[in-house]
Amino acid sequence: MSATNGVPLADPSHYRCLVGSLQYLTLTRTNILFVVHHVCRFTQAPHDTHLIVVKRIFRYLKGTLNVGLHYIRTPVHELRGFCDADWAGCRDDRRSTTGFAIFLGNNLIYWGAKKQATVSRSTAEAENRALAFTTAELMWFVHYSLKYWPLCSSS
Repeated sequence: MSATNGVPLADPSHYRCLVGSLQYLTLTRTNILFVVHHVCRFTQAPHDTHLIVVKRIFRYLKGTLNVGLHYIRTPVHELRGFCDADWAGCRDDRRSTTGFAIFLGNNLIYWGAKKQATVSRSTAEAENRALAFTTAELMWFVHYSLKYWPLCSSS
């Protein structure tokens, strides 16, 4: 998708309402986080092609109502982070997007996607930026959990 593909929508408020609903759903449906982040880029001036993608996301959600986050009690209290980046994924400005997930044991507790601030020259550079961002998020999470939940520091 690009910011210039298709015909501009006459009333962008409907598109913005639908995208806002999808943003709310990403709290429990992490599988749509990346694509919702992608369609949010076009809320300022949406086109008909962007609306088609949003409608497709809703059709996907309708067919996967039983998918979501399930938390289970596990004896493992290990904090792990995973990340990925798409090199020059945005056609308009050639910037990469970082996606990350942080697990406590087997449970997903924190996730996100963010457009990188600068243009990367290679896949390796984009991946290294994603790794640095995820490490910073992990460090923030550890600091926050030790500061506000002292019981977590026993492991």
